[in-house]
Amino acid sequence: MEEASRFGILVTDKDDNIVQFVEKPKKPISNLASMGIYIFTYKTLRDYLIKDHALEDSDHDFGKNIIPTMLKNKKKLVAYTYHGYWKDVGTISSLHQANMDLLLSGDPDVNIYTVQGNNKILSEDIHGTPQFIGKTAKVKDSLINQGSIILGEVDHSVISGDVVIEEGAKVTNSVVMNGAFIDQNAVVTDAIIGPNTLIEKGEKVNVEKDGIALVVNEKAGR
Repeated sequence: MEEASRFGILVTDKDDNIVQFVEKPKKPISNLASMGIYIFTYKTLRDYLIKDHALEDSDHDFGKNIIPTMLKNKKKLVAYTYHGYWKDVGTISSLHQANMDLLLSGDPDVNIYTVQGNNKILSEDIHGTPQFIGKTAKVKDSLINQGSIILGEVDHSVISGDVVIEEGAKVTNSVVMNGAFIDQNAVVTDAIIGPNTLIEKGEKVNVEKDGIALVVNEKAGR
């Protein structure tokens, strides 16, 4: 419920017919959130889009305009309730949490590696070089992707491809995206490090743990 105000929220009857739909309500009356996946017959959708296009005061939005208008006109709208893993990554914290969900040390009810029905999540094989874990490295509860070179310490983090973490550097509870370079003795805590970003030697990122930090620059290179 604490995240419900970020979504289109709907209410259904006992037969899953949608009886109410409110886009991003300040005071949600349910936590049944729209995943933004809609199926319409072409003729009906085209008719509503053309009529909505002519309205100057419309936001031309499915959640704000199209669906509420259909409900007002007594159209039959039915919800499919999805029970598998799903997360909206529209905020820095939710993007960070989605990556943390890849690790198996978190919520015991969240395991995206467990295949249930047809809900298998497939990742891309980049055909890169193997990751290299050096003799000075310490890796705990982390996911290290192809092409990465780990010489420092990594704890409870997701390390993307072609990342370098130099000797003496420490990365904790963070997401490091492709091509980033964490230089010697740098400290990264509770952060998302953008692609090809350089964290300079001895730099300290979010050591005071003020939420989830986002660091992005284009200085990195080997």
